[in-house]
Amino acid sequence: MLDKVGNALKTGIRKISNAITIDKKLVDEIIKDLQRSLIEADVNVELVFELSQKIRKLALDEEIKGIEKKEQLVKLIHDQIEILLGEGKELKLNKKDKILLLGLYGSGKTTTISKLAFYYSKRGKKVAVLGLDTQRPAAMDQLEQMATKAKVKSFIDKEEKDPLKIYQNYKKELDKYDLVFVDTAGRDGLNKELSKEIKNIVKKIKPSHKILIMPADIGQTAKTQAEEFQKAVGIDGVIITRMDGTSKAGGALTACAETKAPIYFIGVGEQIHELESFNPSSFVSRILGMGDLNALLEKVQSATDEKQQERIQNRLKEGKFTLMDVYNQLEQMNKLGSMDKILRMVPGIGGAIDKIPKSELEKQERKMQHYKHAISSMTTEEIETPEIFDKETSRIKRVANGSGTTTSEIRELLKQYKMLKEMMGMQQGMSEGNIDPKMIQKMAKKFGGKMRR
Repeated sequence: MLDKVGNALKTGIRKISNAITIDKKLVDEIIKDLQRSLIEADVNVELVFELSQKIRKLALDEEIKGIEKKEQLVKLIHDQIEILLGEGKELKLNKKDKILLLGLYGSGKTTTISKLAFYYSKRGKKVAVLGLDTQRPAAMDQLEQMATKAKVKSFIDKEEKDPLKIYQNYKKELDKYDLVFVDTAGRDGLNKELSKEIKNIVKKIKPSHKILIMPADIGQTAKTQAEEFQKAVGIDGVIITRMDGTSKAGGALTACAETKAPIYFIGVGEQIHELESFNPSSFVSRILGMGDLNALLEKVQSATDEKQQERIQNRLKEGKFTLMDVYNQLEQMNKLGSMDKILRMVPGIGGAIDKIPKSELEKQERKMQHYKHAISSMTTEEIETPEIFDKETSRIKRVANGSGTTTSEIRELLKQYKMLKEMMGMQQGMSEGNIDPKMIQKMAKKFGGKMRR
């Protein structure tokens, strides 16, 4: 995602930090690198030139009292890139809101609807999706499947061809939900037929929001598309999809900024939870390798099953924490995405990820997969009472053979289970005000040192 822009920015900041003085030669060198990366990211050439002029003028002419020139230049570049990306806007939804999703063929509209439904259902809303795309073959089937994946109710009609009749038939049912996300038909282009259909739907449904879905890989064409939809039916904001799979994302983001169309969310992967609210400041921090804590917390909230976490806490109180709970925790980790993606969002760590061999990150991911395979190969007795492995060590070899892992991996899994159980038990005790000094000493030794009194 805009890797080349991020690398150019990081290189520029290193040059500024290492420079003895900030002179015209250094500024021109940094601007040249930035220009090249922005144009490769499909940002409009005129915008790039305008940005360059601003940075050059402010860097060489303007002085801010009390701020070192180096710090001033770094902040200046950061702020100008943020301005270039435009406005991020929180999608504020109220009860009984109906949100209309618009877009052309191939924009990722139906997938995005399921992601939005999932996103808000994880935040305590009663959500439903309504299928009004009667044009695209299998659109209703796809929406139904995606809604099932998101664990939300879908309202579809595979026979009816009039979208207004479909809405009318389900209107009473839909009124029972906090939020309803509405899928509409697309076309290869915004023609009169599509405009008329959308206007009729808007008139009938009276949606609280009209959101345009556009894929990042259309680059600068996003500007024309946003302007056309704005003129024809009016839009409140935009969601940019497929941010993870194109080098043209800069063009799409800056095009929205040019049309003053605020970006609500960006799609950063194919999985149901890979939707992030768009914040230009956090976004720039991430491409600079400084992490994005807000996006990480969002991802955790979307991937975490609160009821399951509550069950685990209750099982801990009862002393029933088992390998099945470990398995469920591994499943939750898997939902967050690759280790590389997760670590890049952690402030203070993101910039160091490039120094870690990719093979090491992949090794850790494989290890977690092996743990899951191992637990799946165990008997119910072994999962519920892992201590049985200490008494009957022959079981370790059987599980390893059955899961395609090694005996050392099984032993490591059991060791991790015991440590996790003790840590969670200690955490539970602390939350209840019961702190066992012996337990703390024991845990300290496991982590390589003694606690000082």
